[in-house]
Amino acid sequence: MFRNLRYDIENVKKNDPAARTSLEVLLLYPSMYALNFYRISHAFYKIKLFFIARLISQIARFLTGIEIHPGAKIGRGLFIDHGMGVVIGETAEIGNNVTIYHGVTLGGTGKEKGKRHPTVGNNVFIGAGAKILGPVLIGDNVKIGANSVVLTDVPAQSTAVGVPARIIAKKPKTIIEISDYQGKKRTIYNEMTI
Repeated sequence: MFRNLRYDIENVKKNDPAARTSLEVLLLYPSMYALNFYRISHAFYKIKLFFIARLISQIARFLTGIEIHPGAKIGRGLFIDHGMGVVIGETAEIGNNVTIYHGVTLGGTGKEKGKRHPTVGNNVFIGAGAKILGPVLIGDNVKIGANSVVLTDVPAQSTAVGVPARIIAKKPKTIIEISDYQGKKRTIYNEMTI
């Protein structure tokens, strides 16, 4: 547990330029509280103490504004930036090093039984307000644009934007070198084309 906690803290520091120290991340980031409560509630959920698991998750929701169902499966390095309004459903699966912004829903589309929430791969970025609904698969290294509504699978190495979301294919990197107003050269990597 402490190894995962240290990994999560380092991942937050790597992905958030506002994060200054490990102590600040541990004590002041709602993402860290939500994940620690989740790990406790998930342990109770796995031994079928569902009431206690849900009680702990609801306390975490009250304190952080982040609702993670204790049945969800979450890898290492999840960073929920700001966090308010994030909902992660019971059968959702999240890989390693995923970044989620506020207002994101990993939810279902109705009253189905069984797998009804998304599966998110590794190194995925999900923009603010995005909704990923149903048992869809989000591949590794995917970017989901802010306020997008994803209802179908998104292949690895791609970007999904819009309502409903459409896939934007990556083209090879092009390197552009420009000079700023002070004459300093800067390199821009242009990866996406719409």
